[in-house]
Amino acid sequence: MPELPEVETVVRGLRAPLVGRTFTTAKVLWPKTVKPLTPAEFESRLPSQKVTAITRRAKYLQFQLSAGDTMFIHLKMSGNLLVEPTDSPVHKHVRAIMGLDNGHQLRFKDTRKFGRIYLTDDPHSVIGKLGPEPLPDSFTVDDFKALFAKRRGRLKPLLLNQQFIAGIGNIYADESCFIAQIDPRRQADTLSETELTRLYQAIRQALNHGIVHKGASLDAVYLGGEFQNHFQAYGRTGQPCFTCGTEISRIVLGGRSTHFCSRCQQ
Repeated sequence: MPELPEVETVVRGLRAPLVGRTFTTAKVLWPKTVKPLTPAEFESRLPSQKVTAITRRAKYLQFQLSAGDTMFIHLKMSGNLLVEPTDSPVHKHVRAIMGLDNGHQLRFKDTRKFGRIYLTDDPHSVIGKLGPEPLPDSFTVDDFKALFAKRRGRLKPLLLNQQFIAGIGNIYADESCFIAQIDPRRQADTLSETELTRLYQAIRQALNHGIVHKGASLDAVYLGGEFQNHFQAYGRTGQPCFTCGTEISRIVLGGRSTHFCSRCQQ
């Protein structure tokens, strides 16, 4: 599933072809793709709205529209957004087509059908429960430390909790814990002030590094990223740690594959 850097990369790539464009048509090809509206409501409400801005909140793409609506798109495991000429062939896994005023279409392709498009005038109903964004300068190390007050449980599952902190997924949780030299199995309430400072800095370093390299490309769904060539822990099972040479370990933690160095992350 795309994480914060991958979604941020998609957002940046869509601004040039879409900002300032007006939707002229909408067609839902798989009904469960759109929420909370019915397909018919979506198809009648989106046309005539101009895209005034495209931003990101956590793992959601956020389209600001001229009539006061916001369109959120969550790519989930296999979602992809294509801007293609109207007369070009439509892929069999396209689940929604949104016509544009320049002879192109925004097509939502989603092989596994887990992705969703939300059209609403109440953004809070979609993103209201999300935790803070980890990258803005306004999110300080003290803000980060405050999140851990009265928190228990294993560290990595907590980092994956989108209501705790937004945008971090499996890859960047592993990379952040490695950079911070903290065992992802640690109980959250045992982390010292110094360790929390290191983790705060490591999360920001890992995410920014991911954005610089346009995210990670691990399959045919999300292409173009190069961060997979810079992994230090994730997916490196049995390979030597770049710091100490110990083989990278893999366990299942909270139902997710977890990679770490048993020597550096004690």
